[in-house]
Parts: sequence; structure tokens; C-alpha cells
Amino acid sequence: MNKKFEIIFLEPAIDFLDSLDLKTRRKIYYNLDKAKLGLDPKLFKKLTDDIWEFRIKFSGKQYRLFAFWDRTDKKETLVISTHGIIKKMRKVPKIEIEKSVRIKKDYFEQKNNSYGYKNKKDENDDA
Repeated sequence: MNKKFEIIFLEPAIDFLDSLDLKTRRKIYYNLDKAKLGLDPKLFKKLTDDIWEFRIKFSGKQYRLFAFWDRTDKKETLVISTHGIIKKMRKVPKIEIEKSVRIKKDYFEQKNNSYGYKNKKDENDDA
């Protein structure tokens, strides 16, 4: 079966995964591989217009990896994982969604700058 997307982990997501024990990491990677095959709301759920979460339940704990889509490269669709938490409340903390939104904004700003795109302010500075 074909993958629907690839996952890229940003540094905070990598740090979160590295902080977990090996069995937990294996379960998370297993579920991530399953999520790549299709949009299963039990594994990959939309939280806001821009932010999604990978949902993993293991050993009585709820793990969440926050993510967003990057479809700017026409060759492949990427899901960028921003960071993760061990969920302790019924609802996803708003502060975690806001953190993911900030990371997403920074990601696209850096990506645009690395491709040499200029915004209007930069163009005016050249004059």
C-alpha cells in the first residue's frame, strides 16, 4: 500500500521522542507508519484549520505529536511534526496548539528565506 505522506520531525519532536523509553518509541513509530497509509482519525486527527495531532495510546498513557502539512513541494506531501507531549487532560492544552502554530510560522519563514523569496519589506530595503 502507498504512503499518503512522509513525516519530518523538527528538533522539539525529536527531543520529545528521545526522552521516551525504547518500547514507547517503537509503539509511536509503529502507529506513525500506520497513519502514513491513510487518514485514520484514531491515529491522525485535525485539531484546527492548520494543526493536526498524531494520537498514540500505550501503557495507559496518551502521547501526542503535533504536526502540520507542507504541500509546497509538488513532488511529495510532507507532514511536519513540531513537538510532542504526554497528554494528562481530556482536552488538548491550547498552549500546545499555539506552540505548534508558532513553530509552523517559523518553519515556513525559514523555508521561504532559504529559497530566496523576498517579502515586500525586503524589496523596499534594496531600493
